Amino acid sequence: MIHYKTDEQLIAIRRTGRIVSACHREIAARIKPGVTTLEINKFADAFMRKHGARPAQIGYKGYPFATCASVGDVVCHGFPSAVPLKEGQIVTIDMVAELNGWMADSAWTYAVGKVSLEVERLMKATKQALYRGIAHAVEGKRLGDVGYAVQQIADREGYSVVEEFIGHGIGRRMHEDPQVFHRGKPGTGKWLRKGMVITIEPIFVLGDPHVRIDNDGWTARTVDGTWGAQYEHTVAVRDGEPIILTR
Repeated sequence: MIHYKTDEQLIAIRRTGRIVSACHREIAARIKPGVTTLEINKFADAFMRKHGARPAQIGYKGYPFATCASVGDVVCHGFPSAVPLKEGQIVTIDMVAELNGWMADSAWTYAVGKVSLEVERLMKATKQALYRGIAHAVEGKRLGDVGYAVQQIADREGYSVVEEFIGHGIGRRMHEDPQVFHRGKPGTGKWLRKGMVITIEPIFVLGDPHVRIDNDGWTARTVDGTWGAQYEHTVAVRDGEPIILTR
């Protein structure tokens, strides 16, 4: 069941989204060689609480951390680690905050120092695909239009899309209807209507898009060890330009 949000509820989600985006800005300044993702997790946890929000990922289906921290071939749901980040790596930090009962979700891939041109190009294409998908998240479009917009960038640039992990509705709960796929056919799928709030969160990889899950039950990494990047925003569907609630 899709929950359509009122203007007042969108304002509430936007307040949460501002905390998430502000936290990401602070994290961007802290990512560097020698820093650990456990340190980043501790910072994000304290930042959200300082601003009155709850780190919503803690306890979700048993997940123990405030953030997911995915390095290199880990494409999502990686556990924060005490292993120092190294020059040339990439790390995706994903977080969900809850403020006054409303949630917002955003993930961002960060370069650790200077990365290779190949990895830089991967990051740029994935981010471009996120915003191309967002541009189609408007009243009267369909979810297949969003997925197709993302897929076009991947196909054009020669990347694979990880299909096991998708976007979703969000609001009072972390995961609501509808499911948001990052591949699709134009003019297919559920209609996008004003008041829907969804996440768009493509993952592009350099090689095989299939993943395996580590023994912790969470960490998803590519089967061939190649690296992946992910960018995610929480977006409100409107009649006209969509609103990015985690900008």
